[in-house]
Amino acid sequence: MSTQITTELIKELRDSTGISVMQCKRALEEAEGDMNKALAILKKTSSDIALKKGDRAVHDGAVVIKSNASKAILLPLHCETDFVSRNEDFTTLLSKLGDLALSEGIDKMKNEAKGMIDGVIQKTGENIQLGDISEVSGDVLGTYVHNNKVGVIVSLVGGTPDLARDIAMHITAMKPEYITETEISEEIKTTMKEIFEKEVASMDKPEEIKKKMLDGKINTYFKEKTLLSQSFIKDGDQTVGQLLDKNKAKIKEVQRYSI
Repeated sequence: MSTQITTELIKELRDSTGISVMQCKRALEEAEGDMNKALAILKKTSSDIALKKGDRAVHDGAVVIKSNASKAILLPLHCETDFVSRNEDFTTLLSKLGDLALSEGIDKMKNEAKGMIDGVIQKTGENIQLGDISEVSGDVLGTYVHNNKVGVIVSLVGGTPDLARDIAMHITAMKPEYITETEISEEIKTTMKEIFEKEVASMDKPEEIKKKMLDGKINTYFKEKTLLSQSFIKDGDQTVGQLLDKNKAKIKEVQRYSI
């Protein structure tokens, strides 16, 4: 025997799911007023919608970092537009996924993520996908998130959490590609040398001067791309490497993600 579809019943389902009134009404009608069946129908519908939207490009999104005394999780969540990335349902989902990854582990979070994400896809009408999630452990951790679009975690050996946060902030602003010069491969060095050789070759200078100019360009380029060689954003008179030495600290690990 079916239950009458009342406004109160529709409102109850709407309040518990956040899904549109018309979708709730249709689900209740299909379920003949059975609330549990209506919830199951909506869950299946959200999964079907997510499947249809799964191939749509996700160029926007947001990042969140969740941390405790010994661990930090950097979790990116992608969507199609900046409008949805600022939507309350999206930001709440992002925060819940981060909390779950921190408390229960990334694998368990991923197992539960699809159902959580599908519901928000149904509400927003956009494809939503998890990005690459990072976990960093350590005794000295610092984190920084800029405009919900860039997240950085820094783990230090020695130093303080405030120092680690300052370096995370520096990395956000300066975008180093390497931590130390030893990370720069010979292939990259050769490629950049060839690029700068073409620039220098066209100059009307003696060969000896050209060689000095070439060396200078290469050294400057890699100095600007290497974290420990960069001038610290809060004090341009010292490099990040000098700052770490002064505080008897070393970089253990860095994770950065940019939407």
